[in-house]
Amino acid sequence: MQNPSRLDKEHIFRFECNPGSPCYTKCCRDVTIALTPYDVVRIKKALNIDSDSFIENYTILLPKPKKLIPLVILKMQKDDKKCPFVTPEGCSIYDDRPWACRMYPLDINDDGTYRIIGKSNECLGLSSPKQYKIEDWLVTQGVAAYDEMSKLVSQVILPLTVYEHEITNPQIAKMIFMSLYNLDKFREFVFNSKFLEKLTVSENRINDIKTDDIALLEFAIDWIKFGIFGEKTFFVKKDQ
Repeated sequence: MQNPSRLDKEHIFRFECNPGSPCYTKCCRDVTIALTPYDVVRIKKALNIDSDSFIENYTILLPKPKKLIPLVILKMQKDDKKCPFVTPEGCSIYDDRPWACRMYPLDINDDGTYRIIGKSNECLGLSSPKQYKIEDWLVTQGVAAYDEMSKLVSQVILPLTVYEHEITNPQIAKMIFMSLYNLDKFREFVFNSKFLEKLTVSENRINDIKTDDIALLEFAIDWIKFGIFGEKTFFVKKDQ
């Protein structure tokens, strides 16, 4: 028998969620949702605000001991602890909802297996006759794009754990956070400082990062690799 806390992509589970259910949107209350850089990009675009405003108004930054980057948590409403984007009709940013919301009622383990995190006595959808294979569920929920960006960000997040105890300058920590989570401010930094005067960057890439947040996030990751890990993702101009 398969371990219910270690499920593979071939596992079949029961689930259905719709406005007719008595528990509809109850899972959107009093919950901790950690946001990835890609979550922030998608949501702030959906709200048509800049990343600075989104971070200030919709998140809580939780510093972690001996960690350079704080945990970015979606801020629940004070009165009823509901997600700020939930309505009686459902999620107002459904197409751009965070990774954690897309995955529900599933979560992923460190070893790449899956587990069901919903409770059957609270989530009536888990008793539905409707069935999904985990692999198919991930496709229908659009998880692939989020996973792809998560792997990209992990290229700097995971190595940073090795260097964190060596980086004592708080300005470096602020710059790393800005480049991953506050892309609009990072864009200002790139174009309003001497950044592009010092490093060799192709004209095509410069044009891309002016308006494309995904291209800018990829650019930021390369910048961290260059500045923190010494990787040759950029080259200093010879006249510098």
